[in-house]
Amino acid sequence: MRIALFITCVNDTMFPDTGRAVVTVLERLGHTVDFPQEQTCCGQMHINTGYRTDAVPLMARFARAFAGYDAVVTPSASCAGLVREHHPALAEEYGPPQLRRQVAELAPRVHEFTEFLTDVLAVEDVGARFPHRVTYHPTCHSLRGLRLGDRPQRLLRAVKDLDLVELPGADSCCGFGGTFALKNAETSGAMLADKVGAVLGTGAEFLCTVDNSCLMHIGGGLSRRSAPVRTVHLAEILASTEGGRR
Repeated sequence: MRIALFITCVNDTMFPDTGRAVVTVLERLGHTVDFPQEQTCCGQMHINTGYRTDAVPLMARFARAFAGYDAVVTPSASCAGLVREHHPALAEEYGPPQLRRQVAELAPRVHEFTEFLTDVLAVEDVGARFPHRVTYHPTCHSLRGLRLGDRPQRLLRAVKDLDLVELPGADSCCGFGGTFALKNAETSGAMLADKVGAVLGTGAEFLCTVDNSCLMHIGGGLSRRSAPVRTVHLAEILASTEGGRR
């Protein structure tokens, strides 16, 4: 199987360890992972803010960069959802016939990391060890868009020595929502305060998600309260094998 890593803008610029963790896990499972150098943004920011035509060249570049791969894996539910749900519609609206065909063929092969492990590779125990108390926040795109269900939790429960505790009100949005947090700062802040309070109530050492954008938002709220909870992408937990580190 030819597998490519789609790292995403946020992870590339701010959380590179997450991409490395994805590769670590997949290589541990016996797979080779390519990183197409041509990849850039998938166009999520443009589409979400109404600049749909500006996203077309990015969509076309994405289709070229990942053409020929059996699977494209990304540690971002929001970007995976964008490519699968919005690229085909965008191509139908603005793209020439060849691009429409390319996008339609590629989109179903794009997978968020945890669904790739559980659904495509049929793996839950990836040989990880993380001896810490952890709580999991299901991000809006993972919960309502991709409908990941309990896939992330199943992977976490299979991690040796990990104590997984339920997050109260887990299905509530953290208040990030991309530009929502900028345009509606007070509302976003109130939602974040509720989420931070719920996280602290678990007594967890670590909070994890499958989207670093939301993790960054919640992590900022935790930091401003000098909370003792650290944030980590789920992929980095799965890459860990000893003492909480890879």
